[in-house]
Amino acid sequence: MSVALVTGGASGFGEEVSRQLVRRGDQVVLCDVDEVGGQRVADELGATFLRCDVSDVDQVVATTEAAEQVHGGLDLVFLNAGVSTGCGIAEDFDLAKYRRAMGINLDGVVFGVHAALPALRRRGGGSIVATASMAGLTGTPFDPVYGANKHAVVGLVRALGPALQPQGIRINAFCPGFAETKIISDIKSTLVGSGVPIIPVEAAGEAVLQAFDSSETGQAWLLQAGRDVMLYRFRGIPGPLGADGEKAAPVDPTGVPTGMAEPPPAS
Repeated sequence: MSVALVTGGASGFGEEVSRQLVRRGDQVVLCDVDEVGGQRVADELGATFLRCDVSDVDQVVATTEAAEQVHGGLDLVFLNAGVSTGCGIAEDFDLAKYRRAMGINLDGVVFGVHAALPALRRRGGGSIVATASMAGLTGTPFDPVYGANKHAVVGLVRALGPALQPQGIRINAFCPGFAETKIISDIKSTLVGSGVPIIPVEAAGEAVLQAFDSSETGQAWLLQAGRDVMLYRFRGIPGPLGADGEKAAPVDPTGVPTGMAEPPPAS
């Protein structure tokens, strides 16, 4: 039996993942700003609810510490809280909406990983899954700010994967297409009218649990409607060449110089 912390647990992916975790016998601590919805789900599942604004690092640290104390440890962390942007980059740019989207979608993941690492290390390892999006793997002209913060989540996960692996901690990004959550509420009728299939939330929950339990780390797990969840394979970048036109340094399959995954030595 594992202990899991789930952000954005009052609805959508967070609620469904919590249900599936409890169904298989895990203990769950739900976090959300929606106190009514979060407490409802927690009461129904026999889970614990903690109110948390993931864009506030102090709240994230405090609730993560509290979650660890409730069950004596922490094994799984689902950093799932997210919002759509509600503004663009041109004349419709809105600084408050921009800050809110970046604060929840990107800072919430950064703060969540920061807060979870000490607890996972005390447990001897664990697994983190961060909700990114298909928008983190491709261009999203309809919401460029959302695409920017979701790309950042994917980049963060890819960077942290090899860095955390020696500590027994795995981290992966969940990148669904259009799924049955509140984020698509404003465009759902357009999607359905255009014949775009919507991913059932149950399928998303199953995909997240697969990512949790996999030995993979630093990966983007892509889920599209009607398909099984899959690892998204990134192209490696060309490595540098020296003045003689030969490879200047050994690189890994992604094109990054080998050894760069290791933390720098202490000064």
